[in-house]
Amino acid sequence: MSPAALRGAVDLSSLRNRPAPAAGAAAGAAAPAGAVDVVVDATDATFGEILELSRTVPVVIDLWAEWCGPCKQLSPIIEKVTRELDGRVVLAKVDVDANPQIAQGFRAQSIPMVVALIAGQPVPLFTGAVPEEQVRDVFAKLLQLAAENGVSGTLAVDGAAAPGAAEPELPPLHAEAYAAIEKGDYAGAIVAYEKALAENPRDEEAAAGLGQVRLLDRVQSLDIQAARAAAAAAPLDVQAQFDVADLDLAGGHVDDAFDRLLDLFAALPADERTPVRERLVELFGLIGAADPRVSAARNRLTSLLF
Repeated sequence: MSPAALRGAVDLSSLRNRPAPAAGAAAGAAAPAGAVDVVVDATDATFGEILELSRTVPVVIDLWAEWCGPCKQLSPIIEKVTRELDGRVVLAKVDVDANPQIAQGFRAQSIPMVVALIAGQPVPLFTGAVPEEQVRDVFAKLLQLAAENGVSGTLAVDGAAAPGAAEPELPPLHAEAYAAIEKGDYAGAIVAYEKALAENPRDEEAAAGLGQVRLLDRVQSLDIQAARAAAAAAPLDVQAQFDVADLDLAGGHVDDAFDRLLDLFAALPADERTPVRERLVELFGLIGAADPRVSAARNRLTSLLF
């Protein structure tokens, strides 16, 4: 796909001429001299620098949010692949809740959404959580496209970790799960998180990780068109509806996933509802109790129960 593919569909003009931040601010753009970190946070105020940086190296934009479970699984993979490219690509992470102008500029209707900038022009990459192998393939094609358009610079990479204190060492079973996820071995990650919860049932991070990796494991082999066709053909087929709800959630369409399962719950006989309720509770845990969409869905579920 050419960098001009989204012209007319994506308007970044309002972000192009932002004033540069004061010296020392976390801008996300590389200084001409000195080493830089290739993984940065981009904001509405600093996005103009990101656009300029994309004339030197391709910039990958990771649009995410704190409540988005699939985002938390995908972002470490993108960061790992970016760092391995030693300054040939920059990753700019954008919290869509804190930076609505960027989200609007890219017309981000679901997250995680990953796009790239080449010489200031947007290039769509993918939406939803994808395995590491696919991320690597997309990045390789992005580098080829960038070179074809005269963007083939390399930044001097800061060999140090990102600013701030070193991250605490992960517990062994958490580290085992992360290693399995990076290899695309979701079954292995599930086993590791289950062991962690067996040792400590109050391990909230393991519980959250288990829910997220179970979702990734379920969707990795699904064909979205086939799944939607099966669900449309059999509205009361619980597994068919589960498959589409999983795909919707992995793609950031949270309300669609909840509504589908709540409609299914309402349509089923009382003695067949338990698996649907359990799946809803699992998905609520992925998004987080504080999210208003979870609150609304819980309220509807409660009203259907009584």
